[in-house]
Amino acid sequence: MTQVNIAQAKAHLSELVQKALLGEEVIIARDNKPQVRIVPIEQPKTKRQFGSGKGSVLYIADDFDAPLDDFADYM
Repeated sequence: MTQVNIAQAKAHLSELVQKALLGEEVIIARDNKPQVRIVPIEQPKTKRQFGSGKGSVLYIADDFDAPLDDFADYM
């Protein structure tokens, strides 16, 4: 685990990002109190496909797009 203060993080951000990408835990602290953690974004495991949800909506009410009574004052 690497812990650095904000000033060090500003000066060495690209190095800290590289460490996080390699799996090391990187913590940025203020006054020696941990504030944030740099972690890599996880990529989706499968690629999304257009139309993959087709047929999953089984029922839609006839008035699903009708104005709600709670919003009558705003119309």
